Amino acid sequence: MKQPAVGQSMDRVDGRLKVTGAARYFADHQLEGMLYAALVCSPVSSGRIAAIDAREALRAPGVTDVISHLNAPPVPGYKQETPNPKQGLKIFHDDRIYSNGQPVAIVVANTLERAVHAASLVKVTYNQETHATDLYANLDKAFQNKNMKDYLRGEPDAWKKAPVTVEAEYNIPLEVHNPMELAGITAHWETPDKLVLYAKTQGVKSVQQTLKNLFQLPEQNIVVHSLFVGGAFGMALRVWPMEVAAIIAAKKVRKPVKLVIGRKDMFTLVGYRPAAMQKIGIGATADGKLTGITHEAVAVTSPYEDFTEAIVGMSKFMYACPNVNTHYQLVPLNLSTPVWMRGPGEATGSFALESAIDELSYKLKMDPLQFRVINHADTDPEKNLPFSSKYLKEAYEMGAEKIGWKNRTMEPRQLQEDGWLVGYGMSSGVFSAGRGKATASAIFGADGTLTIRSAAADIGPGTATAMVQIAADATGIAPAKIRFLLGESEYPEAPRQGGSSTVSTVGSAVSDVCKLLLQKLGEMAAESMPAFKDVKPADIGYEDGQLIVTGKPAIRAGFREVLQHRQQPELQVTATSQGGEERRKYSMYSFSVHFAKVHVHPATGVVRIKHVVSVADSGTIVNAKTAGSQMIGGVVGGIGMALTEEALIDHRFGRFVNNNYADYHVPVHADTPPTDVLFINKKDPVINPMGSKGMGEIALIGFAAAVSNAVFNATGTRVRDLPITPDKLLPNVKG
Repeated sequence: MKQPAVGQSMDRVDGRLKVTGAARYFADHQLEGMLYAALVCSPVSSGRIAAIDAREALRAPGVTDVISHLNAPPVPGYKQETPNPKQGLKIFHDDRIYSNGQPVAIVVANTLERAVHAASLVKVTYNQETHATDLYANLDKAFQNKNMKDYLRGEPDAWKKAPVTVEAEYNIPLEVHNPMELAGITAHWETPDKLVLYAKTQGVKSVQQTLKNLFQLPEQNIVVHSLFVGGAFGMALRVWPMEVAAIIAAKKVRKPVKLVIGRKDMFTLVGYRPAAMQKIGIGATADGKLTGITHEAVAVTSPYEDFTEAIVGMSKFMYACPNVNTHYQLVPLNLSTPVWMRGPGEATGSFALESAIDELSYKLKMDPLQFRVINHADTDPEKNLPFSSKYLKEAYEMGAEKIGWKNRTMEPRQLQEDGWLVGYGMSSGVFSAGRGKATASAIFGADGTLTIRSAAADIGPGTATAMVQIAADATGIAPAKIRFLLGESEYPEAPRQGGSSTVSTVGSAVSDVCKLLLQKLGEMAAESMPAFKDVKPADIGYEDGQLIVTGKPAIRAGFREVLQHRQQPELQVTATSQGGEERRKYSMYSFSVHFAKVHVHPATGVVRIKHVVSVADSGTIVNAKTAGSQMIGGVVGGIGMALTEEALIDHRFGRFVNNNYADYHVPVHADTPPTDVLFINKKDPVINPMGSKGMGEIALIGFAAAVSNAVFNATGTRVRDLPITPDKLLPNVKG
C-alpha cells in the first residue's frame, strides 16, 4: 500500500503559478474594449445629495460617462414600492447618504488615470445632517433585532452570589480587512441579459445568486470567474454595493468595466470587524468551580442593515457552568455595514471571556491553566449533547510543555530577561465545526488522469491541494495525476469559503464522488472484462489505482485498463454530499489553545511577543504544511488584534483618519515571533469521511486574550481595551 496522501506536507499544487506570477487574479484580466472606473465618494456622513455637476468630468479626456442616481439604469431587484432601510444599501437608487465614503457616482474612462482624474472633477453638493459614529456616545440607541435572543441557563446573574467574583468591561475597536489584494470587479454584459464577471470573491455561486435576484436574470446567464483570490479575511463573503455600481456602469456604457478601489476605500466599502463593548460578570467557589457567567455585548451596525455575529456564543458552552445568561444588542451608526472577519464574533467574544477567566484565576490564586481544566465541559452544556470529539485537555498539556509554562510565576512582575519584564499567558479558542452541502464532478481519463471540479473558492489556505490529497487517498491515484478545479460558477455547487467549513464540506463531496467513480469502474469491469466474468461488483475492491477481487488477489486491473478495454476515452460522475443526522446527536466544534510569552519594557511600555505556541484540536490534519501556515496566519492576525490594529474615526466628521497602511498598523515580520504549531491530529469519528474539522477560525480566536493575559503576568497591569499600546501601560508599568 502507498503512503496515504492525507496528512503529508504536500506542496501547494498552485504554488508555482503564484510564485512565478502566472496566477491571474481578477484585476489581471484584460478584455477587449475594456474601460476603467473610479468612484466618487461622499465626504459627509449623513444627509442627502442636493446636486451633482458632472459637466467638467464629462469634458475630460477619455471619459465615457459619469453615472449616479440621476442617470443609472434601474436595478430590478430594488423594489421601490416597499422601501426598507434594513435591506441594504441600494447603490445609485436615491439621494440618501448613510456614511462617509459612500459611493455617489462612478466615472468610466479609457484609462485608470483618466477615470481617477475625472472623478476629482465631479462636483457634488450635499444637504448635510447630524451623524453618529461613536459607539460609546450612542449606547442609548442600542436595540435587539429578532435574531438576537437572550440566552439563559439556570439562574440569571448567579455569579453575583459566588464567593469569588470578577466584573469587568472589555472593548474591541473597529478592525479592517487589509489583504494585499484590493477589492473590485470586472463586469461585462456580453448581451443585454448575459453578465460575465471577474470577481474577488469567497463564493462564485453566492455572487451568482445575489446578482440573479438583483438583476432578475436566469442563473446560467451570470458567469463568475474567480480562480485566485489575494487574501480576503472575510471581506469577500458578499457582493458589495460598489461592485453593483461597476455592473450598472458596464450595463450603461455597453462595454466591459474594471473597478479596483484604493486602499483608503477598503476602510469604507468592504466591511470590517465591528467595534464592541462587552461586560462580563463571572463567579466561582473558593476551590475554583464556576457558578455563574453573565456576558453582555453591544456592537456596531450600519443604518441600513442589522449585522449580527456570535459575540456571546462562546460563553454559553465553553465551560461547565450551571448558570449562564447572555444579552447582545446593536447600535446603528453612520458607517457602512460590518462583515464577518476571521474568527467572526467568537474572536471578539473570546477576548472578554478568556480575559475574565484569567482575572478570576488570579483572584482565586489559582493557575489559569488549572482553573480551565477544573471547569472543562465534558459535554456541551448549551445543547446538552456529547461532543463528536474533544481533546482540549490534551491540547492544554501539549502547549504548556512547549511554551515552558512551568517557568511562569503566579505573582506578576517576578521575571525579567535582559532588562525586560517577562510574562506568560494562555487562552482557549473554539468555533463550530461545520459541514454544508456541496457537489463535485469527477472525470477519469483513459490516460490515467483524474480531474475534479467544484465551485469552491481558495482565499489562501490551499484548498485545491487538500482536495487533491483527499482524492488521492480515496482512489489510490497518485496526486501528480489529479487536478482539482475551482473558482468557476459553471462548476458544481459549493458554498462560500468561510466559517472553517471548506475541507469538511467540499472534501466530503470529493470523497463521495471518488467512491462513486470507483463503484462505476467496478461495475464496468464486471460487465465487460473477461477477467472479471462472474465477479459481483460488490466483491470488487480498490488499491493503488487498481481494481482487485476480494479473496482473489490474482484478478486485478488498472483503472485505465477498464476504459481502454471498452474504448472509452473517459468516465464522468457527479456526487452531492452533505451532513446527516449526526448534527442532532452530537455537538461539533474545533478547539484551540494559545500560549504566549511576552517581554514588556519597563520604561517605555513596549510589548514584544517572544514565543507563541498554538495547539489545534481540529480532527484529521489533511496537509500538515498548509495547516501549519493556517495557524501561523491566525497568530499574525491575532498579534494585530492584540497589539496594533485600530481604525480611528474623527467623530466630528465621521471620517477614518488612519485609512492607509502607514497609519493602520498591521503586523509585519518583525512583530512575528518564533511560533510553534502543534496538532492533536485525531480523527473526528462523526463529522465527515476524512474526520477533519475546521481550522481557519480557531487559529485566531482567543489569541488576543493570551497576549493580554501574558502582559498582565509581566506587569500587573490589566488592559481591557484593545489594542494594547504603550500608552495604556506607561502609567503603571514602572510600578
